[in-house]
Amino acid sequence: MRTQTAEATRQVEAVVTAPGPQAARARRTQRAKDWARRAPLLPALIFLIIVTQLPFVATVVISFTRWNALAPDSRGFAAFDNYVAVFADPAMRSSVGTTVLLTVTVVLVSLLLGLGLALLLDRSFRGRGIVRTLLITPFLVVPVASALLWKHALYNASYGLINGALTWIWGLFGSNNPPQPDWMTQSPLAAVEVSLIWQWTPFMMLILLAGLQSRPADAVEAARMDGASPFDIFRYLTLPHLRRYLELAALLGTIYVVQNFDAVFTITSGGLGTANLPYTIYQTFYQAHDYGRASAQGVVVVLCSLVAATFALRTVSSLLREEVTR
Repeated sequence: MRTQTAEATRQVEAVVTAPGPQAARARRTQRAKDWARRAPLLPALIFLIIVTQLPFVATVVISFTRWNALAPDSRGFAAFDNYVAVFADPAMRSSVGTTVLLTVTVVLVSLLLGLGLALLLDRSFRGRGIVRTLLITPFLVVPVASALLWKHALYNASYGLINGALTWIWGLFGSNNPPQPDWMTQSPLAAVEVSLIWQWTPFMMLILLAGLQSRPADAVEAARMDGASPFDIFRYLTLPHLRRYLELAALLGTIYVVQNFDAVFTITSGGLGTANLPYTIYQTFYQAHDYGRASAQGVVVVLCSLVAATFALRTVSSLLREEVTR
């Protein structure tokens, strides 16, 4: 079948590349077929360009202008002044460190918890479908609703569930003075991290569970018959097989957590050292009204995200190639 297809392709190419009217007609026919295949995709491509590329081009243009709503008379071309100000701004440098710390902590902890849950769900037990649905639920909650849930229902020092649980536990031992910490004030960055870990662990679990279910069962069974322990199977078979999936989950998680704004804005309002890059851009745009500098900050963040996205796409491509060659 492949030989016949290759032969037909060679015949078409021979006709198209040959001189004369027949070749011209063949080329026109081939172009018409190519456009017929591409035409259904053109509306989606045009919509994608309008929604994503034109705003980004406008952002790049604004990033080279001096535009502050509080000083409308000084608007003009600023060259690279906004980018110099971005890299010289101590608040921007601080937000970069906060973003890195927040992203690394959330991604690593979510990845480890997701791996543990995926290993548990890979086993057969009664009610596995219900448990899997319940574990996925946090990822389906709207991010703002999730942040509000943690801020008011769990972290609140007066009526939050965490302090209520501490009061109940201390009451079991006859104590009337349980600790009642204000979590959002005493540990603000940890409060944001825990809420994001709760939200992103199901995402990691889904990717790693898909990797576990694509694991070759015959190799695992052969290892068991040869006397390999569960730890040896995990170390020498499961973990190497999951390497690509772990990389993909970490890269995708990094891309999304870097851009997180909802949890920081809702839980701490960027105070007490929790302002990350998206929140710093929000402050520059909506509070300082410096549109040029905010656009430059946005361009820098997008370029950094594109680097991580490039690695993610390469990982996805390698996974697809491995699946095709099986």
